[in-house]
Amino acid sequence: MLIPILIGAVSALAILAHVAPFRFALDLAHRDMSVWRMPVAGSAKPIYLTFDDGPNPTATPDLLTLLQQKDVKATFFLIDDYVTADTAPIVRRMFDEGHCVAQHTGRRWLLARSPAHVESMLEAGASKIEQLAGHRPARLFRPHAGWRSEALYRGAARANYTIVGWSWMSWDWVGLRQRTGPRVAQQVLAHAGPGKIVVIHDGHHRNPRADRAYAIDAAARLADGLRAQGYRFRTLCEDLPPGSSASPAK
Repeated sequence: MLIPILIGAVSALAILAHVAPFRFALDLAHRDMSVWRMPVAGSAKPIYLTFDDGPNPTATPDLLTLLQQKDVKATFFLIDDYVTADTAPIVRRMFDEGHCVAQHTGRRWLLARSPAHVESMLEAGASKIEQLAGHRPARLFRPHAGWRSEALYRGAARANYTIVGWSWMSWDWVGLRQRTGPRVAQQVLAHAGPGKIVVIHDGHHRNPRADRAYAIDAAARLADGLRAQGYRFRTLCEDLPPGSSASPAK
């Protein structure tokens, strides 16, 4: 009886090491090149809004307009396949309006590929964004759904990229309930903390034109709610040098 329990526990830990939605074993082993919460100096209250799975032509432009109106700068993790001649103006707008642009992926099983493949993918994606949008993205990479591996870390290191996750309960997953702006905002606000990295999805890894009205609503509520709590919105480009896990926010 004890042996099956031990096998199950070891198997669960092995799975968590690769897919845990928080810093875990692999990340602790690579703490010099991964970040899940930014360090904070003194009494500063920086917070980092990040958006995944764009650019989404049905949602991202409205989100950018909202952020401009609220005077909020954010970090966008883009799916390479979604950066095209049609969506390039959206990405150029991100750069022009002072947001941080980084790389994401819709490929969950990237963790099973070789370090050389990961390095090549990151460099090719950066070159594509630069060619289409006129600017090269930051050397920051967020794996799809947090699925990561030793090979993925090694590939990112070869390309001099930092792996970026997100902070505990600072996400737009609300259990089995429908995602709505109020629910997402309430969850993030209830667990807000200095240096936390918030993740919201303005796109979808399988649908490049997904309805993401809830994300825009949540962003509006968070812009007001977090600012009312004394938080300052920062981008990861401002406070996270390439190839290093983090620097204290000022």
